[in-house]
Amino acid sequence: MRWIYSLGVRGYSFLIRLASLWNPKAKRWMQGRKMVWEHLDNWQRTEKPLYWFHCASLGEFEQGRPLIEALKNQGECQIVVTFFSPSGYEIRKNYALADLVTYLPRETNKNVARFLTKIKPDQVFFVKYEFWATYIFEAKKQGAQVYSVAAVFRKNQLFFKPYGGFMRSVLHSFDQVFVQDLKSLELLKTIQVKGILAGDPRYDRVLGNAKNVQAYPAIEAFIDGSKVLVVGSSWAADDSVLKDTINHPDFDWKVIIAPHEVSEDRVQSIERIFTKKSVRYSNLASGSSADQILIIDNVGMLMNVYQYANLAYVGGAFGKGLHNILEPAAFNVSVIFGNKFSKFYEATEFIEAGIGFSVNNADEFSTLFSKLSQEDQSQKVRDFMHARVGATAKILSEI
Repeated sequence: MRWIYSLGVRGYSFLIRLASLWNPKAKRWMQGRKMVWEHLDNWQRTEKPLYWFHCASLGEFEQGRPLIEALKNQGECQIVVTFFSPSGYEIRKNYALADLVTYLPRETNKNVARFLTKIKPDQVFFVKYEFWATYIFEAKKQGAQVYSVAAVFRKNQLFFKPYGGFMRSVLHSFDQVFVQDLKSLELLKTIQVKGILAGDPRYDRVLGNAKNVQAYPAIEAFIDGSKVLVVGSSWAADDSVLKDTINHPDFDWKVIIAPHEVSEDRVQSIERIFTKKSVRYSNLASGSSADQILIIDNVGMLMNVYQYANLAYVGGAFGKGLHNILEPAAFNVSVIFGNKFSKFYEATEFIEAGIGFSVNNADEFSTLFSKLSQEDQSQKVRDFMHARVGATAKILSEI
């Protein structure tokens, strides 16, 4: 029922407000929403078509981004991007192709009406798991076309429960629901919601990036013909899985580590845990040929660094959530990750295709690394990735 939904939204906002007293991320969430109306007052709606994209965070933005770029290439238009999470907003608040980037205002009837009356969207795109009922209903009321893109559904979601009628009405309000996988499409059929199997636009994005990759001569000099393990977006839990293999006296690969956080404490921790001689990227020019580990101590390079990998390990799947495994695969590289990946459909697909591998501990990683270091899976990865391009074009053709 709608009143239960509204009560849940208000309760969530209250809990974030309470958490902001001690949690920095919650505090940024609260402060960011105070800026929304100032952003809107300083922005002007024109007569051009306006497309509004709402993303929870950075990962969802990367799924919507190919559509934004394609719409911009088609003709003059305005783009509004909203984020729910500070982590997405802070990184993409200056995104060049957007005319306005801001937080999604808290979902009250007053805020929703005020926001939509100001931006007057022609088409609205909610990415992946975003289903803000009041925004969707009001956007439809104001005459916008509303789409769910890159959506993924699971049987345990409220839509498929006997008491989930209100949330099913939200799905029925979309002009179209574009799903990533066949399982999601089949689930929608059970509740009489029409969907289209379009795939994941991130495949278009990462393969496009791979074609225009930036070279790093200093890194190439560091590698000097050696095989390379790239460790991307790693956390402390990932270090524990990797250290025995990398620290072993017989390990002779070069290692490039790009931690998820690049604070001084985190970088120093990596330097302590991995005993092979290391150098930071910021000091690479003064490094020596004996350096075996390169630590990327900045944000923004990782996507391009994967071009140098013979094998990749992607972090996050022992805690916060698996990070982007499509980026290394775009360079025809197999990927290893931790054991908490059930919410990441692409990880399951990678494993089923034999190009992704999950490990539970350091011993399993050591055994798997020994096996994969003797194999060349580049063609298998390439075939898998290129079979999944085209989601962006399919969505555009339908809308």
